[in-house]
Amino acid sequence: MTQGQITRRGLIAATAALPLAAAAPARAAAPMMGTGTTRFNRVTLGAFEVTTLLAATTPRPDPHTIFGLNVSAEEFAAVSQAANLPTDQAQFFFTPTVVNTGAELVLFDTGLNPDGIVGALDEAGYTPDQVDVVVITHMHGDHIGGLMRDGAPTFANARYVTASAEFDHWAGAGNDLFERNMRPLAEQTTMIGDGTSVAAGITAMAAPGHTPGHTAYVIESDGKSLLVAADFANHYVWSLAHPDWEVLFDMDKPTAAATRRRILGMLAADRIPFVGYHMPWPGLGYVEAAGDGFRYVPASYQLML
Repeated sequence: MTQGQITRRGLIAATAALPLAAAAPARAAAPMMGTGTTRFNRVTLGAFEVTTLLAATTPRPDPHTIFGLNVSAEEFAAVSQAANLPTDQAQFFFTPTVVNTGAELVLFDTGLNPDGIVGALDEAGYTPDQVDVVVITHMHGDHIGGLMRDGAPTFANARYVTASAEFDHWAGAGNDLFERNMRPLAEQTTMIGDGTSVAAGITAMAAPGHTPGHTAYVIESDGKSLLVAADFANHYVWSLAHPDWEVLFDMDKPTAAATRRRILGMLAADRIPFVGYHMPWPGLGYVEAAGDGFRYVPASYQLML
């Protein structure tokens, strides 16, 4: 080594020889912060903007009491282990979607409560009074929970849309949350069926089984499509890889399984992205055929370009 040259070995030796006093002064440890994530994710679809909102997320114990009710504990454990999923608990996500068509701001579903949806909207840059249309895909509590705040509509300027079959079912079910949150909005609600256009570029697609009038929505702009798919599939592995597995919350389990296969097959064949209300955050992905089932492929940057 000539004078002025530094070798890696020499640098390590020199550093090791430094007295401890030369090291950086000790600082107090940074506090543990817990897990965290964003509350909104915005992409483009043609001339539209599509924003998913994380209205809530929570762990649920013993997922085999919810998914795969018609398979053994051993099969459920094997499938879960192969996907690196624990079997003692699952993480649930609740993901309403906002579509800005340029003419209207359309909100699909409202989460578990008004604070969750309003908080997520706020982080996304929207206020409840800006919402022009609220579309209810179905009337389980985690979809209509944010409709009312202190006895008044959360979205004061909105009109409402839902499937007539869905409204009629819950109107006769004696459900307290429906009576508090949905029935007071009946006069402002347009009842629709399969194939109805609810706003420019937004078309209803019947997807029954999870509930009688459960409905997905096709979003189309400038030749590009996306499906707001709601709860036709509730887990990215246990529902997609195994669409025939029964799900606790599906009211008509055979019909729900047939709907899953139909929609998953369409998404895979047409390579259309979808928003799943309970898919891993931010809830946006694609579907690939895989053996007798399907595989979930999270969106990366496709809809950012």
